[in-house]
Amino acid sequence: MTYNGDTIEAEIVKMLTGRIPAGVQVTGETRIVDGLGLDSVAVLDFIMDLEDHFDISIPLDRIAQVQTVTELSGAIGTLVSARG
Repeated sequence: MTYNGDTIEAEIVKMLTGRIPAGVQVTGETRIVDGLGLDSVAVLDFIMDLEDHFDISIPLDRIAQVQTVTELSGAIGTLVSARG
């Protein structure tokens, strides 16, 4: 599948469904740690699921730099592009 920023972000939002508390709205500006109501273990599980879904490996230092859904989408896009 070919991904672009919009499709990656849509996939992220779709994958968050069922993981976040009811009533939490997810936008590109949603902060992953502070805005989703996920604890650190849930965030790491989510990152592993993203790696499997997009067939990438997200370095831990890169994860630490990402704060919003849009930033996560951009990081994944860069890694998918680098994969070829």
